[in-house]
Amino acid sequence: MTQEKWQPLEQSTRLLPSLAQEKRDRDRQYLMELKNENLLFSFYYEAGLNGRMNYKLKDVHWGWDGPLSQIRGTFTGHWLSAAARLFQETGDRQLLEKANFIVSEIGRCQQENGGGWAFPIPEKYLYSLRNGKHFWAPQYVCHKVMMGLLDMYLFAKNDQALEILKGCAGWFLRFTDGISRETMDHMMDIEETGGIMELWGDLYAVTGDEAHLTLMRRYERPKLTGPIEKGQDVLTNMHVNMTVPEIHGCARAYELTGEERYRKIVENYWDLAVTQRRQFATGGQTSGEIYTAKGLQASRLGDMNQEHCVVYNMIRLADYLYRWTGEAKYADYIEQNIYNGLFAQGFWQGESREQCLEPHEPETGLIAYYLPLEAGGQKKWGSKTGDFWCCHCTLVQANARYRDFIYYHKEKEIAVAQYLPSETEIELAGTQVCIRQQQTDLAGDILEISPLPMQYESRPDFWSVDIQITAQSPVRFALRLRLPWWLKGQACFELDGEPLAAHCENGWAFFEREWTDNRLTVVLPKGLTCWRLPDEPDTVAFLDGPVVLAGLVEEQRILHGDIENPSSILKPHDERRWNHWTPRYRTVGQDFGFTLKPLYDIGRERYTVYFPVKKPRD
Repeated sequence: MTQEKWQPLEQSTRLLPSLAQEKRDRDRQYLMELKNENLLFSFYYEAGLNGRMNYKLKDVHWGWDGPLSQIRGTFTGHWLSAAARLFQETGDRQLLEKANFIVSEIGRCQQENGGGWAFPIPEKYLYSLRNGKHFWAPQYVCHKVMMGLLDMYLFAKNDQALEILKGCAGWFLRFTDGISRETMDHMMDIEETGGIMELWGDLYAVTGDEAHLTLMRRYERPKLTGPIEKGQDVLTNMHVNMTVPEIHGCARAYELTGEERYRKIVENYWDLAVTQRRQFATGGQTSGEIYTAKGLQASRLGDMNQEHCVVYNMIRLADYLYRWTGEAKYADYIEQNIYNGLFAQGFWQGESREQCLEPHEPETGLIAYYLPLEAGGQKKWGSKTGDFWCCHCTLVQANARYRDFIYYHKEKEIAVAQYLPSETEIELAGTQVCIRQQQTDLAGDILEISPLPMQYESRPDFWSVDIQITAQSPVRFALRLRLPWWLKGQACFELDGEPLAAHCENGWAFFEREWTDNRLTVVLPKGLTCWRLPDEPDTVAFLDGPVVLAGLVEEQRILHGDIENPSSILKPHDERRWNHWTPRYRTVGQDFGFTLKPLYDIGRERYTVYFPVKKPRD
């Protein structure tokens, strides 16, 4: 068995006030709003436990979770996963009580079904699938339910959830006994299985039961992994979110078995999907849920770019690779997709209009299945109980997991991979160490007379991060800080107010010393970057640090300026409001001007991300 090189400090990390925490809290609110009877409706129905219940049509879930959907009940598994993780971070007992009740009721349904089947769809869906009849992703549904149960055991210490899951595993073992490889291949070709291979690996890591390892191997998809292992590109125009979770399974298999073949599959997949294929400025890479051809993106900009599920699952794949290698490029990728994917597509909240004669609550958006990148695109927000797309499912999970990607450790070394306000704890050499990071206040109060408001006449062109390290007793360890790809100058560091030199290498700054009670200030210079389309290099998107800017225009606009000098095209706009700096820009020197703001701040406006740029006019 191989050990991961870097281990995440997810279970000891807590978010601090920030955009990430706001979205996490909206996630918790949404989980609590949904009624238990609706989350359990399909489980009860399959077990024959709600035959005489008097449901009103307006009170049940619709869309993909509706009573007539063949993937009904999928969302409940994601709900459990998110609830377990949020409880573990926040200690929310009300959420735990709700989650424990749902687990207990799924257990009751399992007993009514004979002790094995615990799912919200009929068993015949899988038997028919085995016999060649098409159903909509029944193994995918089963995976999501089992994933939620396992997370309830791992993060909420619910022992019943593990027992239910073992019963489910027994059912699948019996179901797959005697199925030929040819039949398994066919079943996996015609319907998604989600991350069921990874699930069996995760369960094996808990139980050590060889039967669960057998299931993991059975659910590899050789028709995908075989060509990928050889470096063959079979991804062009292939459904993306069908394949990424299958590669998660190979990643977990490598960690559990140490077989290099699995690692090669994962690394080759990344090379084919990201390195060779290239990314949009947002970090995403889909059009209509499929992969584009390598480096061909200009003709794929449309209203169905960047499926949210893919963003979440590719972040998870990058996390696997970061933990194995420690390479900064994977943490950079995660950052770009957090800001321009998860933040941009989930739990949007507009600004309130306090000075209107009839003030009303800010507009909100729950989940955008796609992130349009065509000129004049518009996000389409799903409803709370009427849609339940797959992206509703990854919405609740993703916004419960920001903390997972911030801190990692290896022996006596700690890495800060993301600059998200948070705190974590770890024991090193018998000493408890706490690391707390926050964004430095660069605005100051507007009432108090102090130097800070007058220190910066214009919006600062850097991020400043305060990292407080507190140890119960002096302890020596190495701290590494990521140097983001978007830096526009040399990062600067101060320790307890004094300049500190850093050893910088391969995208990281290293500090090895004895720590007690120290404050490390990190200054990261940022600015504008033009991100080119690979097949149309004079068409660009603008990024401010890692953040994609969206132009508030409803049609394509040709801009004039120097792509190598984005400041010749954009200038700060409306940069100060009350006691905070805004991240807005405006065009300069153009025939018709417009403003830009972060893509994650876009709600219902039409917007444009990519602009053709011509040389400045004489």
